[in-house]
Amino acid sequence: MKLKNFWILLFVLAALGAFAQEANKKNVFLLNIKSEITPATRRQVSQAFAEADSVKADVFLIHMNTYGGTVVDADSIRTRILQSNIPVYVFIDNNAASAGALISIACDGIYMRPGGSIGAATVVNQTGAAMPDKYQSYMRSTMRATAEAHGKDTTITAAGDTIIDWFRDPKIAEAMVDERIFIEGVSDTGQVLTFTPSEAMENGFCEGTAETIDEVLQQVGIADYELFEYEPTFIEKIIGFLVHPMVSGLLIMAIVGGIYFEMQSPGIGFPLGIAILAALLYFMPLYLEGLAEHWEIALFIVGLILIAVEIFVIPGFGVAGALGIVFVFVGLVLSLIDNVNFDFEGVQMEGVGKAIATVVIGIFSGFVLALYLGKRMFTAEHGWFKNFALNTVQHVNDGFVSVNTTLFELKGKKGIAQTVLRPGGKINIEGEVYDAIAVTGFIDKDEKIIVTKVEATQLYVELDEE
Repeated sequence: MKLKNFWILLFVLAALGAFAQEANKKNVFLLNIKSEITPATRRQVSQAFAEADSVKADVFLIHMNTYGGTVVDADSIRTRILQSNIPVYVFIDNNAASAGALISIACDGIYMRPGGSIGAATVVNQTGAAMPDKYQSYMRSTMRATAEAHGKDTTITAAGDTIIDWFRDPKIAEAMVDERIFIEGVSDTGQVLTFTPSEAMENGFCEGTAETIDEVLQQVGIADYELFEYEPTFIEKIIGFLVHPMVSGLLIMAIVGGIYFEMQSPGIGFPLGIAILAALLYFMPLYLEGLAEHWEIALFIVGLILIAVEIFVIPGFGVAGALGIVFVFVGLVLSLIDNVNFDFEGVQMEGVGKAIATVVIGIFSGFVLALYLGKRMFTAEHGWFKNFALNTVQHVNDGFVSVNTTLFELKGKKGIAQTVLRPGGKINIEGEVYDAIAVTGFIDKDEKIIVTKVEATQLYVELDEE
């Protein structure tokens, strides 16, 4: 009986041990950011946090290797990190430059691979040249505010001066943007600040170095864990590709080019089909992304209808055409901006400028490309679609004229009025019926007439007094 109780006690202790071990096991959610920071990255970060909540993750870990990207998207990501209810750590695997540095500073802990770097957050354009100071000013304040969000270690007041020891020094974060900032022993003027792992650790911008994710988690204090990794679906990858600013610009080019080709060669249908497909690919991911709303898409469609009405129904170019162009432009721009109806609170000017630039460049490039390709494809000797358009020239010297010359031979001919001419009507000359105009203004039916004048394709007749 005692032996039986011993085995029961042993079983209970083993179960309690297993339960305690399972209770100490942490759920770690891993997100890889190993490319340029784009709207697709922002979308993936949002979905990764949602998945982390669903698996009740205890820690959110970002595995990063990036040279930067768009500031607007990086700012949205850093805001999401700062608002996270669970600790967020980043493992910098070689590079966290520019937008990557901003995201890293937002995390609760920074760990770097030996040989890595963090910093160089100056805002640059597509060519790598520094943007005007208003953009740098915004980035400086964002970096400074992100560092300040982690709070202070100590605040000391001595001799009337207040000395704050920050967890991450905001001035150092600002020096990663502006080369003019001098920090004794840290940065010199004329050089944008970039830290190596040892320099980052010395100045509070790195908690440690590691070679693997497991080493990072051990330094965080997590030995036993279950790893959940975010994997974007195929559809997510497609959406991420389509919302890239460069791809959006190319789709706008296709929309403009398709409409232009259709106007030049009505009835073909193929260019219009390309334009419709490009419009679907442009708006669909933005709608799924939550950027393009119903009314913005409707605005674009109404603009196209107004342009079509102006071209095919109303002669000349007036209010309908001008409104159509404005509606199309505004619809394309607003679909790229994260506004709620007409509420632009929180929308940054950089995002608005980027959206306008994307649309303007896309429309202009599409128009220029359409002109070039139209000439190459439809009129060139070896053009792809040369047979879709008539390129034969009919020269006058070869006998080709724009009017029926046989009418000129009727001058002086006599006939009868087949109908009343008031002044226009029909006449009969030698059994053939022609349209004619009475010079006198009125000729009764069956009156004798004579052709006195022929101009272009029009016969002019008078009463035959003989």
